[in-house]
Amino acid sequence: MRDQSGIKMVNITTASQNRLHPQSKALTLPAHETKKMKWVLPMSFTVLALIVSTFVSAEENLYAKNYKAQNAYGLTSSQANPDTKMYVSNHKEDDNISMLETGYDMMGSSGFEGGDVAADLALQHGKAIKADVVLVYSKYGSAKSASSKMAMIREAAKTGKALTEKDMAEEPTVYKYYASYWAKLPTPTLGVHVIKLVPKADAFNEKAEISGLQLLAVIKDSPAAKAGLVRGDRLLKINNIAVDNPEDLTTNIRQLKGQKIDIRYLRADTEMTTQAQLN
Repeated sequence: MRDQSGIKMVNITTASQNRLHPQSKALTLPAHETKKMKWVLPMSFTVLALIVSTFVSAEENLYAKNYKAQNAYGLTSSQANPDTKMYVSNHKEDDNISMLETGYDMMGSSGFEGGDVAADLALQHGKAIKADVVLVYSKYGSAKSASSKMAMIREAAKTGKALTEKDMAEEPTVYKYYASYWAKLPTPTLGVHVIKLVPKADAFNEKAEISGLQLLAVIKDSPAAKAGLVRGDRLLKINNIAVDNPEDLTTNIRQLKGQKIDIRYLRADTEMTTQAQLN
């Protein structure tokens, strides 16, 4: 029979407990062999426990273990059972902007270093947290290459330094892994992602407040996009009311839902105005 771990289990009983077939012969062990058996059984179960422990650790999902939620509102897919898609890329910053512009928001991310880790584990975690899209990235981390070892040998020859066996040992290749998890947002009221710019302070000047909110991304086909706003613009006022933090913007837009609003913004140091019809 097999237990839930998939390891075959064998029932062990003594001759006195077994009901042998009439033609079978019970095996009688000498006293010293019986003593050996007392040691063999505990050792067998110890080995079994080690096998089970190794089996469990091999199944550990490092994407799940190193996941950090980014959205404070518990964002997940709007679908009960999303068909989670996974894409492997190497342009993280550009991908982030593209995802925001196409109406997604980041749920969280996973980052870690390790050996060969299957990208499918990121997809597995994405499905578990109900993400619509998972973006996976990996790049070479560190290991001694043949050229770096030759350089080390030449340097040792020049300086007279003795190289140890550890210096020359083959090192496993280490990769840096990162995955981001995204959920599709409902139809936006305005359709912008914003950040608050904070100036750097130096020894001579105090930090000066930067008014408004920088547009990190404008969702395609949203009221903001139709009003002509683009990434990099800085929102200054909505209906002549200053917006200096994301919370204020969210509150104002919710109250004006369905209305046409006046927007004052800054583009390339020039103040401009436009109007947007909110959803």
